[in-house]
Amino acid sequence: MKKEITIIGAGLVGSLLGIYMAKRGYKVNIFERRGDMRKERMSAGRSINLAMSDRGLLALEKVGLADEIKKIAIPMHGRYIHNMDGSTAFQPYGKEGQFINSVSRGTLNMKLMDLAEAHGVQLHFNHKCGAIDWTNNQVTFEISATEVYEHRAGIIFGADGAFSAARLQHQLQHDKFNYQQYYIDCGYKELAIPPTASGDFAMEVNALHIWPRKDYMLIALPNLDKTFTCTLFFPFEGEASFAKLTTEDAVKDFFAKTFPDAVSLMPDYVHEFFHNPTSSLVTVKCFPWIREDKFALIGDAAHAIVPFFGQGMNCGFEDCRILDELMDQYGDDWHAVLAQYQALRKPDGDAIADLAINNFTEMRDKTADPKFLLQKKIEARLHDKYPDKWIPAYSQVTFSPHIRYSEALRRGQQQEAIMQKVMQLPDIESKWDSEEVERMVVGEL
Repeated sequence: MKKEITIIGAGLVGSLLGIYMAKRGYKVNIFERRGDMRKERMSAGRSINLAMSDRGLLALEKVGLADEIKKIAIPMHGRYIHNMDGSTAFQPYGKEGQFINSVSRGTLNMKLMDLAEAHGVQLHFNHKCGAIDWTNNQVTFEISATEVYEHRAGIIFGADGAFSAARLQHQLQHDKFNYQQYYIDCGYKELAIPPTASGDFAMEVNALHIWPRKDYMLIALPNLDKTFTCTLFFPFEGEASFAKLTTEDAVKDFFAKTFPDAVSLMPDYVHEFFHNPTSSLVTVKCFPWIREDKFALIGDAAHAIVPFFGQGMNCGFEDCRILDELMDQYGDDWHAVLAQYQALRKPDGDAIADLAINNFTEMRDKTADPKFLLQKKIEARLHDKYPDKWIPAYSQVTFSPHIRYSEALRRGQQQEAIMQKVMQLPDIESKWDSEEVERMVVGEL
């Protein structure tokens, strides 16, 4: 008889993993510490809309869910930049026809839960992971202050997010567990742009809107209900920071000066600023992810990253796909499956974590810099002429699901070093599309 699968965490990755395992004939139980979000009102102001790209879609395609999920997504073909002086610019993400998808975290999670149940997965809510007995492979779940449930598990997956209780149990009972967490100096706060009076989108719908302001930024992603979910990424401390914006007048003054074109679209921004939570952003790296043939961390529990490459969910979904492909290779040899899963995904989890932090600088600072935009123009031209030799780093991560994150990081660093030399050339503005530049780049590759 095949082992049972126990998944701790019914978030995006836990729900998708449940579907993958159920389709392989495993009996799957998912335990979630919170209540059923399909029946309870979600807390406002914490979603950070998701940008689903080709990696996430490929993982959904493998279990036949991509078309179902596309119904609740909105294509975004590029960045729509809102400059301080009121001017705007559209920057395509990739080639014609390439786009990422805006999707609501809550809507997607509820859809994946429904699909998991349709595949026979058992979901248990209000079950908080309290302890794991590794000798007997038994998980103790706290249901209330006085009630616990002892669950005899087969293979356990910790899919319970950045502050994983499963990871903590693994860590506490492991003599050589490496753990690192790093908070960036910015937090985030969610705001909203409602539909217009006529019930339409207030801005261009098929774009990710960015107000880049060097040390911070505002972004907006479209929703199916014609609203935009806005997120202010902003320092906790300093001259322009959450610590300074403590009165309504201070908030109004700051937004009027800094995001003038957005203010007119956000009637409730002052109320939302004071009532929606200010949340922090953490990167988690740890090792090992696995324990013999009985346990593995997956998704944010293994590799929590900041959201600036839009890859957190995509990376977690890719974990599920790679795990499934390893099962094609090794069958039910879980020792081999989990060892290979860790060997492949740990370097990639570390790589996308670093890429995501680097992309924050690009989004908040460089997207409004003419020199940076010229560099991107040169890179796009090189990609058109040498599609196999030169793939922009963003395209490697977002539109090339068969290029590993670790490989994208290595190649991206190599290409950036070449571009730094190119951008130092005299009169680069006038000869950016010359054969001289082209020869120089090709010679370096």
